[in-house]
Amino acid sequence: MSAIAEEISSRSLFLSNESFASTNEREGSEIARQVVHALRETGVKTVFVTHLFDFADGIRKEERDDVLFLRASRSDDGSRPYKLEEQPPLPTSYGQDTYEEIFATV
Repeated sequence: MSAIAEEISSRSLFLSNESFASTNEREGSEIARQVVHALRETGVKTVFVTHLFDFADGIRKEERDDVLFLRASRSDDGSRPYKLEEQPPLPTSYGQDTYEEIFATV
């Protein structure tokens, strides 16, 4: 992060895919929150893909007009059409679905 901080400017776009997932939910969420707030203060546009619900929900509760939450849609039967929809964060990553899909045939 320090190397990024030295190079990033208000004209930058910061893309993050599951950053801070190698720590626990509480610590990862707090680090992510501080990073996003610092980037926002300097005008950096940020895209953050995460399963850190505490982080995402905390940002949602700020009720900012410049924040958009996208979530992969799911049909009622659990199938996934691979479309993103504007939706608030959920406290699940549907790991149980993946587990059953992989281990149900074992």
